[in-house]
Amino acid sequence: MPKILTPRLQYDSTAARPRWSQLPQQVRDLIERHLGGAVHAEESAGGGFTSGYAAVVEGTHGSQFVKAVDARTNTVVAECYRREALINEALPSAVPAPRIRWLDEQEGWLVIAFDAVEGGRMPAAPWTTDDLNLTLATHAVTAEALAEPSEQLQQVGLKPVGDGGDFDDWRTVASGAPSPKVSLSDWVPFDKLDALAELESAWRPAVAGNAVLHHDLRQDNVLIDAHGTAWICDWNWPCLGASWFDLVLLLATAYADGHDATALFQTHPTARGVNGEQLDAVLAALSGFFLVSGAQPPADWSPYIRQHQTWCGEVTLRWLADRRRWRL
Repeated sequence: MPKILTPRLQYDSTAARPRWSQLPQQVRDLIERHLGGAVHAEESAGGGFTSGYAAVVEGTHGSQFVKAVDARTNTVVAECYRREALINEALPSAVPAPRIRWLDEQEGWLVIAFDAVEGGRMPAAPWTTDDLNLTLATHAVTAEALAEPSEQLQQVGLKPVGDGGDFDDWRTVASGAPSPKVSLSDWVPFDKLDALAELESAWRPAVAGNAVLHHDLRQDNVLIDAHGTAWICDWNWPCLGASWFDLVLLLATAYADGHDATALFQTHPTARGVNGEQLDAVLAALSGFFLVSGAQPPADWSPYIRQHQTWCGEVTLRWLADRRRWRL
């Protein structure tokens, strides 16, 4: 088990969300109309990093997972929900994702509903071998279904991974010109900055491709149902690249729990033909991005996002260091 200094979050309690009773009456009325009358709302979901309402709601028309947000005061989350709806509708049927049922707006509130995952739970933390293998198999099925973007997904307008900006954080730090607001932890191997920067510079060609990526394949974006089927949720950030890019961060969390992440990577169908330098380039890029992001000032919109980013940065960097035989 590697030594991880950053405390691991309880990913089922990272969000501060309103309860059903705290939703405006007109929003509750809207949801009840869609579900066929009076409803029973379960406890608000604790996972995630946004403040919108999210819970399983049961009515005459069945159980649905409902998200709601005041689009007037939280435009970013509202646009994410709209984007998620477009992506979800365009996903091929073979992709194991809960499907959208409806999207509606009422007096400035945006409400979106998906099929509820029966008995859905996040994979165990730390990862058990069974949950990890199930999730890796589900990722393989998903990657096969998304090896090429369908016509519907092409119409949504997916961009290459990193299109919004380069992963250049180690190169920035190595140049001596980091953000004045960034203060990286003392354990970061500053004597390896040049090596990290060189590895990071190769990330883009390493992951070039035309497969559709989830781009946020975290442990808390997976649900395992009562029948032992894994579902991949929250399709907000898809982009184009090599399928194995999604695999790296998922396996980094498994590395933190003592699993042989490198061996699991090498045997996964999405990683066929991928060499060690390509993997290391992506680990360098992700570790720099997450550690620098985590070192930013606290975010008032999410009290736990910086700890999450720092933890992700540490586990990716320690996996890389283990592979390169660096001593941290």
